[in-house]
Amino acid sequence: MLARIGRMDRALLYPVRHGSEEAQQDLLRIKLRDSLVRARVALINSVRFSLKSLGYGVSNPSSERFHKVAMESLPEAVREMIAPSVQALAELSARIAVLEREISLLARTKYPQTLWLQQVPGVGAITALYFVLKIEDPKRFKNVRAVGAYTGLCPRRDQSGESDLQLRISKRGDAYLRRLLVSAAQYILGPFRPHSALREYGLRLAADGTTRAKKRAVVAVARKLCVLLLSLWKNQTPYQPYPA
Repeated sequence: MLARIGRMDRALLYPVRHGSEEAQQDLLRIKLRDSLVRARVALINSVRFSLKSLGYGVSNPSSERFHKVAMESLPEAVREMIAPSVQALAELSARIAVLEREISLLARTKYPQTLWLQQVPGVGAITALYFVLKIEDPKRFKNVRAVGAYTGLCPRRDQSGESDLQLRISKRGDAYLRRLLVSAAQYILGPFRPHSALREYGLRLAADGTTRAKKRAVVAVARKLCVLLLSLWKNQTPYQPYPA
């Protein structure tokens, strides 16, 4: 069937673009960091549950500091019990910190185009580098808005006759890229963040204060954010919080 369509009009076919071997190798560094972060979260939750079952609470420090405060004000017997887990947390945090420094250096030296993306508040080296490595060539999108569908952040539609229902987002494409964009959108919409047209757009969508509205606002901002990032990269222009 594909061969027959190709004989009629090759423009009807959309070839799959495979990432280069070099890009895949650099992506592995970011994915390894993500795996270690998720392992650290799981281990922290395990330690919290163990201490809670014994009647001991733990303050709520950042994940990076948890291993430093988890042993405070605990009896010696309890410290000995959780010591292996706390030591593993310390090693995980140290390895994550090393990877984050390597990723930042990689973004600055090997992929300087990521600096265009990092102009946007909430977009750090990891998000910018992952975005660049997944797309590789910004010119592959003739219309920058198409990147919203590429990331799976566009809602699906159910069209029949006169009805045109808007459904949940498609969630196509790379799930981790989508998670990074959503995380950046949550930062943009957080309290005391820099003012911008993107932030105000999201706050308007979340104005009624319901959980549903807030979630839709985050997704909508993430979708607009990926379009903005591609536009900054493609045109190599300074970021304008309020574009003309």
